[in-house]
Amino acid sequence: MKSNMHTIERKGVVMPIGKIGQRRQVVIPKEIFDALGLQTGDFVEVIQVKRTVVIKPKKIVDAEDVLTPEEEAIVRKGERQLRQGKSKSWSAIKHELAR
Repeated sequence: MKSNMHTIERKGVVMPIGKIGQRRQVVIPKEIFDALGLQTGDFVEVIQVKRTVVIKPKKIVDAEDVLTPEEEAIVRKGERQLRQGKSKSWSAIKHELAR
């Protein structure tokens, strides 16, 4: 089976190279893809630094999934209580979140 990935050697280091497809698509070599923990459908940031293209994995978070500062304070308080062996009932937690 023939691989679509090629390699070049530069300064004694073998580096995978890819080919840009019709729609400007670039294949990330499997070893790099796996090492970065990427999954199909993940987002990446693509930036130009001088004459180099840099691709960085990005995690996109929906604004509705981000805690408000007040909600974050409640979560941190709960985490502290758990570490101290304290707990609260679910109704008490819901009451605090409703405020």
